[in-house]
Amino acid sequence: MPTIRQSDLDAYLDEALPPEEMARIEQALRADKELARTLAGVVARRDAGVHSLGAVWRRHRLSCPTRDQLGSYLLDALDEEESAYIDFHVEQVGCRLCRANLLDLENRRREADTTTQARRRRYFQSSAGHLRGEG
Repeated sequence: MPTIRQSDLDAYLDEALPPEEMARIEQALRADKELARTLAGVVARRDAGVHSLGAVWRRHRLSCPTRDQLGSYLLDALDEEESAYIDFHVEQVGCRLCRANLLDLENRRREADTTTQARRRRYFQSSAGHLRGEG
């Protein structure tokens, strides 16, 4: 089993790890009292306001694209460099927050498409008897 470092515990607290890694750390915390004490120390340090630059960066998700950028990514409206960064951030880094945002945006787009199609169908059905062929 890989060693759990303080950076892993920081990421665990920030819920910034893949689900499998979160589960692995949680199991280790339940089984290892020393690791649980180490986690308590990390929490106490955070509560006291002691933060590293990396911790501030992670906590405020400064590397995450904005929701507008993610929406533009879904619409394929970004330049190649921005699109490549989002690909990397979501697929390689595995940012769960950005994945969740992308999934939400995709679902909203699908719902909007369905709503638009239903509205068009109703308009057509309500006006079908009023249209006459001109000939």
